[in-house]
Amino acid sequence: MAGYYTEKLAGERLRACYDAAPPAARAYLEAEIEFVLARTSPSDLALDLGCGYGRVLQRLLPRVRALAGIDTSLQSLRMARELMGPRPSLHLLAMDAARMAFRDRSFDLTLCIQNGICAFGADREALFREAVRVTRPGGTVLFSSYSERFWPDRLEWFEAQAERGLIGPIDFDATGNGVIACKDGFRSGTLGPEGFTALAAALGLAPVIQEVEGSSLFCEVIVPHEDTGAAEPEDASRRGGREA
Repeated sequence: MAGYYTEKLAGERLRACYDAAPPAARAYLEAEIEFVLARTSPSDLALDLGCGYGRVLQRLLPRVRALAGIDTSLQSLRMARELMGPRPSLHLLAMDAARMAFRDRSFDLTLCIQNGICAFGADREALFREAVRVTRPGGTVLFSSYSERFWPDRLEWFEAQAERGLIGPIDFDATGNGVIACKDGFRSGTLGPEGFTALAAALGLAPVIQEVEGSSLFCEVIVPHEDTGAAEPEDASRRGGREA
């Protein structure tokens, strides 16, 4: 679905998807952000994978020392820049989250929420590995997906998006078991506790899996300490990142 979010669901259309959220979905989105904010520190260098038009960036930036947001959609990144204006502590970059240009151990907090693990359409193992790679020892990596209990509210939200023409009509024959499918080829899956645990175990890590407010499922990993110290962040443009 990477091309879908880069082309069809970018910028204003992406924001319209969130504006279409019914009350239960709005509560889910707020609870998800609050969970992230509770794990921030004023000294953090933070990274938001798939930052879109800046929905989470706006809430996160006042809580950390510096913040980078990456996305594959230049349209969404430009909108984020317009919404937030020039901020010396904010860096917006066009970059693939599964092949990041950042140096190892660059960030204190790396997050990929709102089901990015499935929505990006990237190789999940590569995405998880990259998130851990760019996070310093002792730092935190956060991924989230949907809770099974949120299915009726999630489906209602996607139906609202389809009614507004933001995504294709729901293909109810292909929708179920955690997957929402549309007749235009759009698919939104989920990742459960076993899937997150397997991704972490492949890297020798033990995640904490937690359901939040019966709506989102978080996978939290504390990157283990090693003998070598954490490296300082590097200008992403030196390794292929492009400032938006």
